Amino acid sequence: MEQPLLKIAAEPEVATLTAEDIRAAAERIMGKIVRTPTLYSTTLSAITGAEIWLKFENLQFTAAYKERGALNALLLLDEARKSRGVIAASAGNHAQGLSYHGTRLGVPVTIVMPRTTPTVKVMQTESVGGKVVLEGESFDEAYAHARKLETELGLTFIHPFDHPHVAAGQGTVALEMLEDVPDLDTLVLPIGGGGLATGMCTAARAINPDIRLVGVEAQLYPSMYNLLKGTSLPIGGDTLAEGIAVFSPGQFTSSVLRDLLDEFLLVSESGIESALALLLQIEKTLVEGAGATGLAAVMANRELFAGRKVGIVLSGGNIDTRLLANVLLRDLARSGRLARLRIGLQDRAGALFKVAKVFHEHNVNIIEVFHQRIFTHLPAKGLVTEIECEARDKDQLDALVAALRREGYEVKQVETE
Repeated sequence: MEQPLLKIAAEPEVATLTAEDIRAAAERIMGKIVRTPTLYSTTLSAITGAEIWLKFENLQFTAAYKERGALNALLLLDEARKSRGVIAASAGNHAQGLSYHGTRLGVPVTIVMPRTTPTVKVMQTESVGGKVVLEGESFDEAYAHARKLETELGLTFIHPFDHPHVAAGQGTVALEMLEDVPDLDTLVLPIGGGGLATGMCTAARAINPDIRLVGVEAQLYPSMYNLLKGTSLPIGGDTLAEGIAVFSPGQFTSSVLRDLLDEFLLVSESGIESALALLLQIEKTLVEGAGATGLAAVMANRELFAGRKVGIVLSGGNIDTRLLANVLLRDLARSGRLARLRIGLQDRAGALFKVAKVFHEHNVNIIEVFHQRIFTHLPAKGLVTEIECEARDKDQLDALVAALRREGYEVKQVETE
């Protein structure tokens, strides 16, 4: 997760990004990263009313596009800087991409993470060769410490997004997409700090001046949206799209995107969850929250994309398995395949049997049963039973609820939100 930075400054010696820079980056990193496929989705196209093409950056070795920018920045270092080593502040995909390619190239890599970073992320970074330093309680404190070590140890700081060398590497994603599908007329791009979108927009606009470039942020973290739109929407909260959860976007990246983006959309948490589940169910591909925002934007704004040939970047696939399980179960609940029904009963023998018989008659599977006799508004001889159940679809569930109510039971479905 590239967490918020309170103060971000672009490196002064490099202030521009051109299509030539991105083409040079593509040559530089060729054969050292995965040339991921861009594939047409028949089913998602039918669902959305647009022609959907997916770029599978979740198939990179570290499961994210961040490798591209990290590698390009490393390859542009002179031998003296390479020998001294590089440093970054990151608790996410940038840390792994920089560590993996730095180790492969023989460049020492130090990653500063907050002490609150989950152990699994520390272990993943160390497993690909990075030296992890835990410092501070927040990302801002870790970032400040990384800049301090940069000076003290003579290391080179490689920013996760706000530098043209990094953005040039990320822009190679667009080169590959438009090489595979030259007539794409729209690109939908997740935005956090803005490195990916800056590189891709620069490359795409040079290839096709008429291409439509659409940025997407999580509704809880509209930092770039606020900056470019002049709004003051609140920023913060627990978003599934943690890879783009940034309080302050890059100075360099925002200056480029201001001139290149045609549209900017925000997506809800439920939309991100649904898109993630849809990609797993239909495309059999696993993405993290940030990687699902592009599809979420198309799903929520179908009229804007109808009939268009849309390229969507699945930017990464690093997601905690427990979180993934929660997302999938919540999606089943939203679709009506899983439900928890709260039913008022009399506390007497055979009461639960009679209710279970209705479930049986409607072929709805009971998963778990919870009885509540104390914390209820019912009389002392009453009880509340909550039954978790599995149905074929929402219609089958609605038919069960209607049947229970006809039998005289008070039934309420416990909502997921």
